[in-house]
Amino acid sequence: MPAPQHSVAGWLARALAHLAPSPRLRGEPAPRLRRGRGEGEALHAKASRTGPLLRLETLTSPVWTPRDYAAFAREGFAQNAIVYRAVRMVAEAAASVPLLLYEGDAEIAEHPLLDLIGRPNPVSTAPDLLESWYGFLLISGNAYLEAVALSGEIRELHVLRPDRMKVIPGPEGWPEAFEYSAGGRSVRFSGEVVPGVRPVLHLKLFNPVDDHHGLSPIEAAATAIDIHNTASRWNKALLDNSARPSGALVYAARDGNLSPEQFDRLKAELEQGFSGAAHAGRPLLLEGGLDWKSMSLSPKDMDFMEAKHAAAREIALALGVPPMLLGIPGDNTYSNYQEATRSFWRQTVLPLVTRTAKALSTWLAPAYAELPPLPASGERVGVRGSHILD
Repeated sequence: MPAPQHSVAGWLARALAHLAPSPRLRGEPAPRLRRGRGEGEALHAKASRTGPLLRLETLTSPVWTPRDYAAFAREGFAQNAIVYRAVRMVAEAAASVPLLLYEGDAEIAEHPLLDLIGRPNPVSTAPDLLESWYGFLLISGNAYLEAVALSGEIRELHVLRPDRMKVIPGPEGWPEAFEYSAGGRSVRFSGEVVPGVRPVLHLKLFNPVDDHHGLSPIEAAATAIDIHNTASRWNKALLDNSARPSGALVYAARDGNLSPEQFDRLKAELEQGFSGAAHAGRPLLLEGGLDWKSMSLSPKDMDFMEAKHAAAREIALALGVPPMLLGIPGDNTYSNYQEATRSFWRQTVLPLVTRTAKALSTWLAPAYAELPPLPASGERVGVRGSHILD
């Protein structure tokens, strides 16, 4: 099934769009992309190969991601406010950093590589693409970027979902190809889209026990996330039960036990008339011989709120966000909000952007052979503007 075509005129119009400037930390220079080497060769399709999803044969046994990405995305990101906000903060901040091209110490304002980064595909801008890239990296520990070429030139970049990717190792154990699967169909990425450029860039976080996949920060904080989610559910259940702890109605009459009819009637009355927020504060009417006995600890006895805040601080630590920036009480590590913001950018955002810029430079460099490579010692990363710390 052939890949869909896009008009060259449409691509040229999109290529004129440049990345809008974003703020920069005081006194720090800008992210640099390496210029590359190698001539491009003509290809006849320009569209993400994950669109048609062709069925291709397997080279060797694939290695699936050995973690439950769906649980990370659901329990961690979608159902935990601390994880959600921390991931969004890191991804949005990192995506706001402009990637700049340098030759030596001179910045180059116009170049096809900058056009590609600024408008990576028809439906995304640079911040859209990079926010997805960083978000997937933080949630799964892995991020995949596909390059699409036409007539020997890379024209589009697409972020691929990590839970749909397989790493296919070669005879020596190193990744030889990637396979993207969705809807029961698959597409294989192998070889080169242009000379020297492989079709997929895989960035992974350090993992001491896996050769092919990165370690998710959410996995490192899994226990804290479970505690935080459980505390939230416990609090909701407490509110659903009119903020009353669980307990028992004790029948102390001397006439024996309640009859089955009396028991069922009493149970139904309690569930219908005395449970839920709508019945909060409603007095409990007890018949002769009945007494209410509480059977659970109070939130104070369990140190409920402090345990939840401690779990929230641990989650923030795993994701590299100062707890103060997330509004978590009880954290006095930073003397003020500005200091916490500075630490967040310097210790979390900029290292992540630096790593991405170098990975993109190394990956895409061979596609731009007419320009000299940027010396590695001259690579620096920063953010435009100083007001970000104000």
